[in-house]
Amino acid sequence: MSNIKKAFDGKKAFIPFITCGDPDIETTKKCVIAAFENGADLIELGIPFSDPTAEGPVIQEASERALKGGVTTDKIFEMVKELRTVVTVPMVFMTYANVVFSYDSERFASKCREVGIDGIILPDLPYEEKDEFLSVFDKYDIDLISLIAPTSHERIKMIASEAKGFLYIVSSLGVTGERSEITTDLKSIIDVVRQNTDIPCAIGFGISTPEKAGEMAALSDGAIVGSAIVKIIGKYKTESPSYVGEFVKNMKEAVDMKR
Repeated sequence: MSNIKKAFDGKKAFIPFITCGDPDIETTKKCVIAAFENGADLIELGIPFSDPTAEGPVIQEASERALKGGVTTDKIFEMVKELRTVVTVPMVFMTYANVVFSYDSERFASKCREVGIDGIILPDLPYEEKDEFLSVFDKYDIDLISLIAPTSHERIKMIASEAKGFLYIVSSLGVTGERSEITTDLKSIIDVVRQNTDIPCAIGFGISTPEKAGEMAALSDGAIVGSAIVKIIGKYKTESPSYVGEFVKNMKEAVDMKR
């Protein structure tokens, strides 16, 4: 079984997203540990990029702060290596294809394997162009995680049938960020996914409350929350780890109720 699939084994998964280096690497490390200690089943780590096309203003601004603060991909790899002495749940990177390409795909995948990263999400990588990256990440046993959007339509079956790790179901059109409501017919999308793979799927984009996390976990295998956590970190800065831990605890409890 994939290490990522273990995060969903016998339970609904809560997956927090944290932008690395905002406000600094040490705070990121403490926030990740707080999330782990408070029940996170899998943790997404965002590698900042100067042009994050899938991100809303909250995560864009966090990425800008991190880059201005001097965060680098190498510093993030070193942080993950240190985290692996404490954090035992799967961790995945979310970043952009150019970050991987400019670092050198082979070198990037090798470093992921070395420090204990289990998967990678590249939201700007079209399904039709994934093979170039897929072969490299497969070589190092890193799951290249696919996204399914409301606009995927007839491509859902194709994407699901070749999925690795878990499927990231995008709840709404547009960029990441909190939403007052989610109107996409997610059940229909997930029905098609279920017919074509036994890989777990989790819903992200627009989830900011325990109630909404529970609702999304009831439909799928888990809930992903990013902007709401990044907003907490932006507000409390170096004091944010305890607030992140409390938030994750509340969200995980809501998700667990949907087993």
